[in-house]
Amino acid sequence: MNFSSMTDNAIAAEIGGRIEQMRLEQNLTQQQIADEVGLSRLSYRKLVNGSGKFQNVIAVLRVLGRLDLVQNFVPETTFSPIEQLKLKGKQRRRASATRSKKTKNAATSEIDSELDW
Repeated sequence: MNFSSMTDNAIAAEIGGRIEQMRLEQNLTQQQIADEVGLSRLSYRKLVNGSGKFQNVIAVLRVLGRLDLVQNFVPETTFSPIEQLKLKGKQRRRASATRSKKTKNAATSEIDSELDW
């Protein structure tokens, strides 16, 4: 399955269909899953049709005993050792835009001309 060629709604529906297949393989009714998670049966149907909340998807996977799939969904990443040295033990909290050399040089030239160096 090539997710990159699918729309977001199509991907969500595909994930919902896979969850529904897991439910059927475990021989559980929609109502049993919905009750366990604390949803209405209608909310569960919306979830498997691709319009459920992400928290509810996680809750259903927990009930189905497949929470391990969340671990693989977005794997944990770490900075390279060199990047960690640059941060000096600080945790990065935001990204910064990259500046072009032309912009840096122009800004420096403006400051230099204002200071009459």
